[in-house]
Amino acid sequence: MGRVRLSVAERREELLRAAVEQIEARGVAAVRIADVASALGVSNALVLYHFSTKEKLVAAAFAYAAEGDLAHLRRLLGRRTTAVRRLRAAVHWYAPTGRAKGWRLWIEGWAAALREPALREVAQDLDRQWKAALAGVIAEGAAAGEFRCADPAAAAWRLTAFLDGLAVQMTAYAATYPRATLLSWADEALARELGQPDGMPGTPPPGTPPPGAAGA
Repeated sequence: MGRVRLSVAERREELLRAAVEQIEARGVAAVRIADVASALGVSNALVLYHFSTKEKLVAAAFAYAAEGDLAHLRRLLGRRTTAVRRLRAAVHWYAPTGRAKGWRLWIEGWAAALREPALREVAQDLDRQWKAALAGVIAEGAAAGEFRCADPAAAAWRLTAFLDGLAVQMTAYAATYPRATLLSWADEALARELGQPDGMPGTPPPGTPPPGAAGA
């Protein structure tokens, strides 16, 4: 049975998914056009028809992954529930024990962005949109009187920096702390930013396994 003929958009998405998988497995520096082509059983020429260089393929792959992550973040933050619950769900999903896009991919992207302007633009855009989305919900919750936060933008910046640093430690150095402990740290960081250092309403004590993979 022959290969199913895909539209241009479908083929492009297939190539981007394969590129993301290969970058996660091999790293930005090592991945080749041939690796992506081989993973799909297509020719190098087909990959180059859609993405004329490896650099363009890699940048598009990161943009594709970023768009998927941002879409999921907006779904979490758009739920019909309190701002605290939405923020906690987003933090648990983004934390290195959650289900956000593999952290190896983003750490690779940050490193490569130091040398590749196209990747740097993708990474910066993702970072800006993530922080803006968090800041918007923090501002909404503060305005509704759920908690107090004088500077939602700064709170989103600090919270993101904490989670990114935690991800680097967990991914690069294989820290051995259990998932429940890491999520309790994420909860504590969020509580501090929301002016609730003693813990947010509905947050279990440290060490208590949270219900569900992405929090409540």
